Amino acid sequence: MFAELLGVGGAGFAGGFGEPGGDGGLAVACVLDAGCGGATSGTWGAVPAGDIVITALLYDGVVPVVAKYGDALAGKVIVDISNPFNATFDGLAHSEETSIAQEVAKVAPASASVVKAFNTIFRNVLEKGRPNVFIAGESAQAKAGVAAFVESLGLRPLDVGGLKMAHWLEGMGVVTVGLAGNGVGHWDFALGVNEITG
Repeated sequence: MFAELLGVGGAGFAGGFGEPGGDGGLAVACVLDAGCGGATSGTWGAVPAGDIVITALLYDGVVPVVAKYGDALAGKVIVDISNPFNATFDGLAHSEETSIAQEVAKVAPASASVVKAFNTIFRNVLEKGRPNVFIAGESAQAKAGVAAFVESLGLRPLDVGGLKMAHWLEGMGVVTVGLAGNGVGHWDFALGVNEITG
């Protein structure tokens, strides 16, 4: 998804920074001071380059992989895009008021920042459209960097607040799936914000 959007090699992205043979990993890194023009995909086992690292993993792989890479992620912004859906896709896999992003923050190096983003957007919409991207995180600087990255992709970033809001973004992911299966009836849409003036 991100590899195609960024124009980086799909082969390198497919192996990613996650598990070998997986469909991703901590795979996209963006050097912010280069205007995100230097986005790269990861190679299995390599230390991620750049300042922003996107965890392109299923939800149950995110925390273990971040923990495994530990200090290699020091000083980086880790972007969690996962959705912890339950088996029937009508709720979250965890019952506590937490999120995968909040759990990542517990195992990431103290100097790393964690941001939740992109989880309310279906892959096909991200590839074809220009949806709003909701972001949550504690660090204003990290969120500004992610917002700049989002804007460099031609998308609109919308800050929803601190990392505690990541739980509610995961809930929005559940709502999006519910709409796809019911009210909207297809996958070609995105949640967004329309500002009303006057």
